[in-house]
Amino acid sequence: MTDTTPAPDAHDHRRQVLYWRLLARLFDPEERASLEAASLAVVEDIGLPAALLDPQVSIDSIVQRHPDLAAELDGLMTPDGAPPQDDSAETDARTDPQDTTGADRAPTGPQDPAVDADPRDRAAEVRRAALVSKVLLNVFATGSGAVSAGQLARWQSDAGWLERALGCAPGDLRGGRTGAPGGVAPTGTGLGGATPDLSRLIPQIGPELGALEADLVKRMRLREVLADPQLAARLTPSMSLIEQLLRDKNNLSGVALANAKALIRRFVDEVAQVLRTQVEKTSVGAIDRSVPPKRVFRNLDLDRTIWKNLTNYSPEEERLYVDRLYYRHTARKTTPQRLIVVVDQSGSMVDSMVNCTILASIFAGLPRVDVHLIAYDTQALDLTPWVHDPFETLLRTNLGGGTDGTVAMALAQPKIAEPRNTVVVWISDFYEWQSQPLFDSMAALHRSGTRFIPVGSVTSSGRGSVNPWFRERFKDLGTPVLSGHIRKLVHELKTFLAS
Repeated sequence: MTDTTPAPDAHDHRRQVLYWRLLARLFDPEERASLEAASLAVVEDIGLPAALLDPQVSIDSIVQRHPDLAAELDGLMTPDGAPPQDDSAETDARTDPQDTTGADRAPTGPQDPAVDADPRDRAAEVRRAALVSKVLLNVFATGSGAVSAGQLARWQSDAGWLERALGCAPGDLRGGRTGAPGGVAPTGTGLGGATPDLSRLIPQIGPELGALEADLVKRMRLREVLADPQLAARLTPSMSLIEQLLRDKNNLSGVALANAKALIRRFVDEVAQVLRTQVEKTSVGAIDRSVPPKRVFRNLDLDRTIWKNLTNYSPEEERLYVDRLYYRHTARKTTPQRLIVVVDQSGSMVDSMVNCTILASIFAGLPRVDVHLIAYDTQALDLTPWVHDPFETLLRTNLGGGTDGTVAMALAQPKIAEPRNTVVVWISDFYEWQSQPLFDSMAALHRSGTRFIPVGSVTSSGRGSVNPWFRERFKDLGTPVLSGHIRKLVHELKTFLAS
């Protein structure tokens, strides 16, 4: 009996060297001379730039010098981004090029079992390992100590490349913007296909990236950076940065405050552009069939007209004679719908606070929708006068403090004039000081006919936590907590407004 198990070849050893170096540098910033020398030899031998091994060199810089690498980095770490296997080429290599029967023909002559058993392109796997190591090292080896604006911008750009390697658009996994952030090279967008489901592939990578970014922002001397227009211009707006700006805005003045407002405005505009596309097709009000349809061509119901006149069809003439035209009803009930958004502005809910403030402003721009916005911690603030401008709304919030929803309920209840035409969206983690009184008042709203939607988190990454006590009681009430991507809340609101 002979052993047909193929022995590890040189490509396997090269790949192992690259990954061992990656692990060593992630857990210890000190270089290992032997691993560095071996990795350098591997990278140079496969035709990649030696700069891939320098964690101080950004991926942007490498792509600018070697533009052909952009296509390799996009989708690099998705299942489809594995080293390409050309099945047709492999089949042709093992069959007669003139044979049109393909795989139905049995192979002739002695075959190498290692070739048939392992069709992997090992050389391509080594190249992929080198690129993956560069991306992971630049993103996850953040070091310690103070961080400059340039270092933060470079990390955000590298994190964007990681998201592109995972098949997402830059910013998707960290939560917030879904457009390409500044600093990412223009060669490619990372939007070549549908966003994969990463929940099973790499659990919790989105929150981890957000936590890394938040740590870098905290380590940056933000006030000094904002005071310098050149340094402030290098900052890329992100949810972590916006949270720090909102927390520190009362301590800023002059140039620093102006730069902070500019960053918040940029971020709000970017998020609003994405959310507006999700809301723009919303129709408000149910069809009012008591109003006769307007008899114009654009309202003609052609399918119904043909169906109703089929008895007038003449087989001899092959013609359909129409006795009556049918039109679609387009008039909608004009009763205004009232949308009351109550947002917990404690520090743990900043992502939801930003998203829902922008979302409320978009719905406020729809016809016959009366939007009210309330923010609260231990005190409640009626932000309705500024609901059309999310930028001004965010500047009036004060993140942090405790959570007492009863003060917000006291502001919300008088706004409910017609319960069946009102929806109350309550965004919070529901870790409340007065749980039972607040739940009782929420249950009373639900019984009155008001559409009550409790929301645990509406972030762009879909993460968050909810007090289990409230979660179980909302479920028993028939109004389960809505948590996850903000698209879920958009869908719920559109459904209500169209009813």
